[in-house]
Amino acid sequence: VQLQASGGGLVQAGGSLRLSCVASGGTFSRSNMAWFSQAPGKEREFVAAISRTGRTTDYADSVKGRFTISRDNAKNLVYLQMNNLKPEDTAVYYCAGRLDPFSTAIRTRTIDYNYWGQGTLVTVSS
Repeated sequence: VQLQASGGGLVQAGGSLRLSCVASGGTFSRSNMAWFSQAPGKEREFVAAISRTGRTTDYADSVKGRFTISRDNAKNLVYLQMNNLKPEDTAVYYCAGRLDPFSTAIRTRTIDYNYWGQGTLVTVSS
């Protein structure tokens, strides 16, 4: 499975961006998906996750109420709507997937995900 993320860019604090991640390979609807971020000099960290059915989501405390993860299984797409962006949200954002045809459990660790996209840079200016 290959993932291709897009939608990053430069935005002022308080602005919005929508990240997209398209999957190829035929297993998207059986995969739980997530977004992670990695700021310069820091470890990659969990942002949001969504179950393969789309019925269950989870968010890092730092983005709750501002970010929304969603998916379209018909189009093999997962989205991250980012509102009220803050300078501390500046990072490279990665989409990740975990093939999990028998579970909808949300996972938040990088080691739990089998495949990764290349990342898209989000820069929030103050």
